[in-house]
Amino acid sequence: MRKAMGAVAALLLWGCGGAGTDVPSAAPGSPEGLTLGSEAGLTRGTWTREGQEVSFSSREVEPGVYRLEVRTHGLTLTGLMDPASGVSTLDGFADQNAQDTQVVDADRDVLAAFYQALNQGLPAGDAATPEAMYLRRAVGMWAQHPTSVTLKRTVMGEQGRGYTMLCSYAKCGGKNTGSCGGTYNWYSYAKHDCNKGGFDNAKNQQIAQLGDHTTCNGDEYYMNGSTWVCGEPDHWSRPKVMGNCFGRCGGGCGGDTQYTLDATNHDGCVRNGHMLASAYCDDQFMSATDDELFAPNCY
Repeated sequence: MRKAMGAVAALLLWGCGGAGTDVPSAAPGSPEGLTLGSEAGLTRGTWTREGQEVSFSSREVEPGVYRLEVRTHGLTLTGLMDPASGVSTLDGFADQNAQDTQVVDADRDVLAAFYQALNQGLPAGDAATPEAMYLRRAVGMWAQHPTSVTLKRTVMGEQGRGYTMLCSYAKCGGKNTGSCGGTYNWYSYAKHDCNKGGFDNAKNQQIAQLGDHTTCNGDEYYMNGSTWVCGEPDHWSRPKVMGNCFGRCGGGCGGDTQYTLDATNHDGCVRNGHMLASAYCDDQFMSATDDELFAPNCY
């Protein structure tokens, strides 16, 4: 505990530094798409699309400690991550007045598109440099950030306590492929608690097939009797479900491959009668944040 709290204190001191020194601004009329620049310990660049613009940087400020900054249409998001200690400090504020702010639907839309651009522009998984990988993970987390959850917080994670890996449930034929075809390896259960009775209520549970399987018009499949049906069951009693990247940290199928218990439960909430940013899923989102930032890749 002392070591963890010492790390928190160090991170808070780093977090008091001035913002914006690392992040370039895109020139007016700059070409659309992702522009990346990198050097030892630094990834930075811009992303533009249809008038939307994001500038970003991730820098190693101490050995194994990374300072992140992302700016988009009046919103600045910052993070300081110490993966070895499993500690990060996160914050966000409005550029106009430097006051605390919230992530709203328009922000999530931009961040989700930017996240997909990072997934395409950066090497997948552990092949990315650490500063690039942690930038991608943080953006994936911010792209799902509920409006009702404060941006300023400290996240602490430790395997076996902060997060529980479920890599074996995304395996097929002994290989971590993430896609099983017609082979099923069910995980019981994807759980959430809402206004229907808590974790132990069968209506708040799904029997999930983890991994990247199949999709129908961007949705998933659930078992209705003996037939797979396209869509999402709304608080059925423990239906079998499968879809793209169920149980995987990040929005959609991101550049990292962490399958964890808390990410599975978050998926089980937002895919079981709730929207992505539903307040009913806030506690699942909070629990999955350290998984998203710190859990190792499964494959």
